[in-house]
Amino acid sequence: MLDRQVAPPVQPLASVTLPAADVFSLPNGARVHVIHNATQPVIRLQLVFPAGKWYEQASGISLLTARMLLEGTTTRTARQIADEVAFYGASLECEQGFDQATLTLYCLSRHLEKLLPLVTDVTVNPTFPGIELAQLKARTVQNIRVERQKTSYLASEKFSQTLYGARYPYGRMFDETEFQSISQEAVQAFHQSSYQLSAAEIFLCGDVSEEQIQLLTQHLGHVVSEVPNTPYAVVTEAVLPEAAKNYTTVTDAMQSSLRIGRLWPNLSHADTHKLQVLVKVLGGYFGSRLMRNIREDKGFTYGIYASVGSRGHANNFVIGTDVNAASTSTAVQEIYKELTCLQNTPVPTDELQTVKNYMTGKFANELSTVFEQCDKYKNIIFLNLSPSYYSDFLTQINEVTSEEILRLAQSYLSPESMTEVIAGP
Repeated sequence: MLDRQVAPPVQPLASVTLPAADVFSLPNGARVHVIHNATQPVIRLQLVFPAGKWYEQASGISLLTARMLLEGTTTRTARQIADEVAFYGASLECEQGFDQATLTLYCLSRHLEKLLPLVTDVTVNPTFPGIELAQLKARTVQNIRVERQKTSYLASEKFSQTLYGARYPYGRMFDETEFQSISQEAVQAFHQSSYQLSAAEIFLCGDVSEEQIQLLTQHLGHVVSEVPNTPYAVVTEAVLPEAAKNYTTVTDAMQSSLRIGRLWPNLSHADTHKLQVLVKVLGGYFGSRLMRNIREDKGFTYGIYASVGSRGHANNFVIGTDVNAASTSTAVQEIYKELTCLQNTPVPTDELQTVKNYMTGKFANELSTVFEQCDKYKNIIFLNLSPSYYSDFLTQINEVTSEEILRLAQSYLSPESMTEVIAGP
């Protein structure tokens, strides 16, 4: 008889192999990555362009361009675009990030042929109508004004600026005046420069047939822009290596938002997987050191986390939480206490094994669909990782020792190396 008071044995995840992608170039130079999986009759098509915040010459122009793609083309209005997507039960949206902008289509496999002309149209022929552009600018400004009344938003914004520097693309803050002055012509110029299909990475995954690949080539493979493929030059200053402190006063705030962190090795670093174990032990899951101390023992917060942000040109480590204003100083002291503890005392074997089990289980769960598998594959492409990155991940986290975690904590978690940002009263 099953004894429900006894936990089932943990089955280690020995290895993992991502599905191989078929990679080829279209006639116009765009590179296509196809991952086949016929388990369900669905497809995801993603067009990824070098059009993120990294390439901005004006604050927010990459955001405007991405969100305006579906607001009308030379042959379709925004309503017609939305109606066509809805008719086929599909989803079409464009998202902008720090390094890229991504146009994503989800649809049933049998509808891809009907939707490819629409995808091509919104990519190649957007008109950026003036009325819709003005409305989007007004909504964006209003939303950011509201967000900037929150300590959590201010702390995250100031942390990026303090860590990277005000002129570095990852550290530039939103400039409302500059954003308001962006013209329709400037958005069109950014689109022409950064959304060229010849420079795109195209990812097609799911129940994909050879006929659909030919249709993709037919619709997207022969579009060539007359504008030279030269993304905007990026004016940057060196990332600031020194730790710094930044305190932002928010009058009448009931809580303080803390962001403590530093620059971090990129994912190609030899210790990258072992560093992920260190971050998990500190604050990467519900039973982490920070959660047990700051939430469970002290009751200062509902949640606290430690994580690594991986981007194309620089990575960062950050500890983040919102605490009662009166507990701010004590919370900061306790955070640094946990960092120092990891530098001085090896992690107990049972705690380390719990973290390893959590990480391998979570990793296995993140590979449950072809879309998630494709996301891992995209990381390999855009972050220039080794093809064996994810199989190495399992091997190294299962082999890492408490002594190695101690050494890494001594190298990377010194309180003196941390940039500290607090927004609150």
